[in-house]
Order: sequence, then structure tokens, then C-alpha cells
Amino acid sequence: MDHSQHMHHDHDHADASSASAGGHDHHSGHEGHDPAIFRRKFWLSLVLTIPTLVFSMGLQDILGLSGPRVPGSQYIPAAFGVAIFLYGGLVFLKGAVTELRAKQPGMMTLISLAIVVALGYSVAVTLGLAGMDFWWELATLITIMLLGHWIEMSAVMGAQDALGELAKLLPDEADMLHGDHVMTVPVSQLAVGDRVLVRPGAAIPVDGEVVEGDSDVNESLLTGESAAVAKAKGAQVIAGSVNGSGALTIRVTKTGGETAIAGIMKLVADAQSSKSSAQLLADRAAALLFYVALGAAIITLVVWLVIRPDDPAFVLERVVSVLVIACPHALGLAIPLVSQISTALGARNGILVKNRLALEEARAVSVVLFDKTGTLTTGRQGVVGDVDDEVLALAASVEAKSEHAIARAIVAAAKERGLKVARAKGFSSLAGRGVTATVGDRELTVASRRVVTERGLELPAELVNSTRELSTGGATVVYLIEGPRVLGMIALADTIRPESAEAVALLTKRGVRVAMLTGDSREVGDWVARQLGIDEVFAEVLPGQKSDVVAQLQADGSKVAMVGDGVNDAPALAMADVGIAIGAGTDVAIESAGVVLASSDPRGVADTLALSRATWRKELQNLFWATGYNAVGIPLAAGVLFGAGILLPPALAAVFMSASTIIVAANAQLLRLLRLR
Repeated sequence: MDHSQHMHHDHDHADASSASAGGHDHHSGHEGHDPAIFRRKFWLSLVLTIPTLVFSMGLQDILGLSGPRVPGSQYIPAAFGVAIFLYGGLVFLKGAVTELRAKQPGMMTLISLAIVVALGYSVAVTLGLAGMDFWWELATLITIMLLGHWIEMSAVMGAQDALGELAKLLPDEADMLHGDHVMTVPVSQLAVGDRVLVRPGAAIPVDGEVVEGDSDVNESLLTGESAAVAKAKGAQVIAGSVNGSGALTIRVTKTGGETAIAGIMKLVADAQSSKSSAQLLADRAAALLFYVALGAAIITLVVWLVIRPDDPAFVLERVVSVLVIACPHALGLAIPLVSQISTALGARNGILVKNRLALEEARAVSVVLFDKTGTLTTGRQGVVGDVDDEVLALAASVEAKSEHAIARAIVAAAKERGLKVARAKGFSSLAGRGVTATVGDRELTVASRRVVTERGLELPAELVNSTRELSTGGATVVYLIEGPRVLGMIALADTIRPESAEAVALLTKRGVRVAMLTGDSREVGDWVARQLGIDEVFAEVLPGQKSDVVAQLQADGSKVAMVGDGVNDAPALAMADVGIAIGAGTDVAIESAGVVLASSDPRGVADTLALSRATWRKELQNLFWATGYNAVGIPLAAGVLFGAGILLPPALAAVFMSASTIIVAANAQLLRLLRLR
């Protein structure tokens, strides 16, 4: 099986779980159904219903019409009614058997009860029992129920996860470099270490590392970020992302089920098979509704038999109406559809929901605790503070050949500013304390404070104050020296992500407290917190103590979301009410979290809270529509307002029932309009 087929298989798995999580625990009899089956059954049943209505004597009597009568025409509705029952109705009976076996009576059982009662009574009337036959109502009931199921299945299938659709875009074949040749091979045959050529505009077939070439790659599939990411030698690329205008040669690091997208699809599949508390609430409501409907039907039967013992047709019509109106079709759709849409919406915005319960809990979060390194900061050294362009350009020229982290940070900062970095000669290292090189005709040194002291050089007054302030903030300071003069200084520290301040501001605006924990010194912690507007700082926290900080915040009853990316964040992520792993993090962190942010953008935390609140609101609205409809409908069907001339016949009950399904489905679709930022 090639790689892309493997992905399709994963996609099918996600679909299957989306159908089962699609809330059909209480409709498990039809969880695997394709909307096309119900569409076909609906249209054929509708065609068969027309002659049933035309020749139905019961309907003619109600409407006061005399329809076509031919010898034996009284048997036409019966023949068509039985055909509709066998063709369109058996699917509901199979579902009822599955529900009853699982001891989870629900919608299928209720529909089956209604159609079996209608069939039994109509057969009896056709064979001579006094009364009005129900063939036309049986036919319309089954047809309308099939329509409702078709709508439901289409909605659930239509709400499939966006990543599953994107996975279909993974290429089946790749151009593998074999010596000097390029061979086209199935992706499934690629092994770790193979080199693959990715042409401009092509999709990247596997996870890998760029070994040659420069390009921009669109990774929105995984991160939700639309801006293309620059890739050069040494950069990591992911399967399914789309190459820009340059050709890249990549070395395969992961294939098939190991790739990032396969892992994400598994996350999404797990999420769609996990249950939220709203879903559990809906399941309980469906089971309760079965017993309520049964109780209401028995009471209706007894009361009307006492009031109108001479009119069994009317009594039975009331009982059937009660059973029809009680079908929790809308209830079956209320939560699953919202969950599907929110999971897909999240995925498109780089929010991967591993556990639906975690997404639901996120709405109540009152404190967000960020781990500093790699979450609010990049975890990499970068130039901080004010640096003169000329000083930076000269320092970059001196450091250009060095592999040291400080050197790389200085060179990267100069490139970022678009400075011209001159070629240096005579590069030499000062035993770990700095480097010297000749730039043009100037001999320059980039070195630590120790070298400045050793050489007996004097720092200009403005550099003394800046050095003190930056060193307190945990920065490493190096100086550019020419002969006896210190030309300037460059401070390097773990750089704060450009989005971090906005992430903190977004959360604060939502009324959420923001705290930060770090293993760094109190000074470093406070310095970062000041830059970002964070008031609560837990500094000098040992890895094993991170979960204690979470417990400390939870002590006053606060709901805590922990955001981290590292191995030592895992216990804290598990301890928190909601664990959020930042996507650049480790597999261990991702395993412990309920929500994973595919990109490393901390603003995704505020997006997660917004998605959670919108999802919960929609779920409650849908539960209200689905159950409120039953609360009004059952007494009407039972005939409590018969004295006021209001009566709900079974066919009209079926129409209303389908209408509630459509309302719930449409309301869930409105969630797609949510704009997170």
C-alpha cells in the first residue's frame, strides 16, 4: 500500500470515528451509513407514497374527497405501504435491535415502535377490523424519517475534518535522487535517509530536512498560518506542505504513519471518538426520552380509552403521534455535528483537539500558566536591546565563520536587518572567550567582558549602564573591540516570540489571569514578564516542581490551562484542567496535552478559549432546540389541547420532527462563521 493510500486509510479511519463519535451511540444501528443510501431510499419511498396517498380511503374521508376507486383499489395502499415498510422501514428496525441489544434504547427504537404500531393496526383494518387504516400515515412517516436521516448523515459527513481532506493532496509518487539520476518511485518505497527532489509548486511527500536549495513553503495545512515559511539548508519540512518557487532536495526523516500529518490525523480521529460531557448529556437525554415517550404513550392510550372507548382508530392515532413526535432525531444530531465542525474549524486554525472534553473544559479556564522557554520565547539566542547597525554588521563579519550559538545569532540578526556583511580574513578563536578577524584593513575582536577587563580597556559610560540592565535581565553581553577602543556592545538572550505580548493581551482582555513559570533566575523571569505585561511569575522552578505550581494555582478553585512544549512539562500538562502543547514541542508533551497548537504561536491559546466558548454555546442552543421541541410536541400529540381544537396527526408530527432536525443542523453550521482573530 503506498503512502498516500496509507493516508487515505487514516482518513477513512477518521471518518469512521467521526461517524461513530458523530453521536450515534444511541443510533449505533446506522452509524456507518452513507447519505447516498438514505437519499436513494427517500426518493423511491416518496414515489411509492404517492399512489398510497391517492388511493387511501382514510385520507379521502379526512379531506372529504372521493378519490379514484377501482375494483380492489382498497388494497393498493396496503400493497404500497408494505413495500415502503420493507424497503424504507427495515433500516430503522435493524437500528432498534442494535440499540436494544446494547440496552441503550433511543431514536431508532422510537421510530420502530411508531411504524410497527402503524403497520400492525393498518393490516388489521385492511383485514376487516373496524377503523381507519394508517397506510398513508405509515408511508409518509417512513419517507419523512428517511429524509431526516439523509439530512443528518449529509451534515455529519459534510462536517468532516479539514485535515482529512488535505491528506488527499499528498502525492502518491516522489522524485528520488539515485546517484546522478532522478527516479520516480511510489512514496511508500521511500526509506529514512533517501534524498528526494521537490520541484517548484509540488507538494512535499514526506517529512524531511532540506539538504540543498532555497524556497518558501506553505505549511498552512499543519499550522493554520497562511504566510509561507522560508526554507534553506538544514530546515525541516513536513509532508503535505506545498513548495514555492525554488527547487529543494530533502533527506527523508519520517515516512508514512510517522509523518507529522499522520500523527495529527490520529489526534483528530481520537478527538472525534472521544466523548464530551455535552454528548454524554445528549445520550442520557435520548435514553430518558425513550422512557418518557413510552410512559406518555401508555398514559395517552389509557386516558383516551376511558374518554372514547368507542373510537379505537382515534385512540391509536394519538398513541402513534406521541411515539412519532418523541423521536429524538434532532437530539442525535445536536452535539455530534457541533463537535465535528468545531474540531474541523480548530484544525484549520492550527488548533488540534485531542480530547473533546479538554476543549469543553477550556471555556471555564480562569488562569493560563505559560512555561517560558520555547513557549513565550523561541528557546534560541537572539540579539536583544538597541544595537547600532554598523556595530552589528562588523560583528557579523568577524563571527561569520564561527559555529558558536552566539556567532550564529549575531549573523542571523545582521541578515534579518538586511545589513551588508563584509568578508573577513585571518579568523582566530580566543579559547572560548571571543573571536578575532580582519575586516578590510581593521583588526576587530568580538569578545566577552572578561577580555575587555584582561586588556584593561575602558567601557564608555553609556555602555556601562546598558550592560548592567541587560545582564540583570539574563542577557549575555559581548563587545566589539578595535585596538584600545570598545566600539559597541551586543546583548543576546532567549528571544521573546513577537506574538507573545499580543497573546497575553488577548487573554487578559478575556478576563483570564496570565502567569508564567521558568527554571531561569528571578531576574530573567521578571525581565521577560515585564516585556509581556505578566504580573504573576514563578521563577527558579525545578522541572519536577512544575506540576506543584499548577496545583498551587488550582488550590483556590481556579481552572488552570498549562501551556508548554518540553519533556519536563508533561506532568504539569497532565495535572492542569486543560493541557495545551505548543506544536514545536516534544512528543511527550503532545501525549500529555488535551489540545495541541500545530504552530508555535502562543496566540493560539486565546483562540482555543474562544473556540471552546463558541462550541459550548452552540451545543447548549442545540440541546434546547432538540429537547424543547419534544417538551411541547409530546403533550400536543397526546391531545391535551383537543378541547381547543388543536390536534397533531402522526404525519404532521413527522414533519415537525424533521423541521427540528433541520433547525439543529443549520444552527450547528453557523459555527463555521466563527472568526477566531
